[in-house]
Amino acid sequence: MEVNRKAVWLFLAVSFFWGIPYALIRLALEGFEPATIVFVRVVIGACVLLPIAASRKGTIRSAMRHWPWVLAFALIEMAGPWILLNTAEQHISSSLAGLLIGAVPFFAVPLAFVLGDKSVFHPKTILGLVLGFGGLIALAGIDSFSGHLEPIWLGAMILACLGYAIAPAIAAKKLGTESSIAVAGLAMAMVAVVYSVPGIGGLISVASHPAPASAWFALLGLGVLCTAAAFTCFFQLINAIGSARATLIVYPNLAIAFLLGIVFLKEPITTGFLIGVPMVIAGSWLATQRHGNRE
Repeated sequence: MEVNRKAVWLFLAVSFFWGIPYALIRLALEGFEPATIVFVRVVIGACVLLPIAASRKGTIRSAMRHWPWVLAFALIEMAGPWILLNTAEQHISSSLAGLLIGAVPFFAVPLAFVLGDKSVFHPKTILGLVLGFGGLIALAGIDSFSGHLEPIWLGAMILACLGYAIAPAIAAKKLGTESSIAVAGLAMAMVAVVYSVPGIGGLISVASHPAPASAWFALLGLGVLCTAAAFTCFFQLINAIGSARATLIVYPNLAIAFLLGIVFLKEPITTGFLIGVPMVIAGSWLATQRHGNRE
């Protein structure tokens, strides 16, 4: 499939928007609880996107006709993975979190087969899966042994990856004809309702224990850039190149998250990083390339 210039720019934009949240989450955690971060993030996103969708006649009403799928997307893409990611980042570095999200293609590939892409059984694809999983095992094993990664947080990140692999397929198959702005805005509003009690409770507690300015700015960045802008671009990217290929954004995400964590947050470069990173990146690239024709 030929990728046009617009798709390239969308790919780069989403890669940036979803490469920076790991560092922003780490900063936000200095003043807010994980559930509060999810709540504020989706509230900001919904407040940005829903007025835009409302100005386009019929888009919200049309998207609401598919509300069960919008809700499924909201829970699998946002509500579940974000609380797992936020909680895990209380115990692991932002750069490590970004690396572990590199496992997304390993779930997206078998899902693509279930949805009809038989080319995933190409030998190079299998080699990529084996190499990538080997990298994650090396990372988890080495860093767990050295005390850098507890198995429970590895499990939390893997569950988040599973959600990130499934949700784009839902968007492509069930919501592809709807306005991306309307779908994303409605999904964020739904997640805001789910997290309203712990989210509002967390904000009330901050009133007695003020959060640093850096945490507030991080929340603003998460809401506007990593949520509202990112999802608007991501839906358009899915429509342009498909849900499986859209997961390729994890590659530049890894680099951005790694660099931000090391350079700005002074996070350590571990032995697991040095061994696991090249294997995960190489394996992910091989696993998500198209080899042969789709059936």
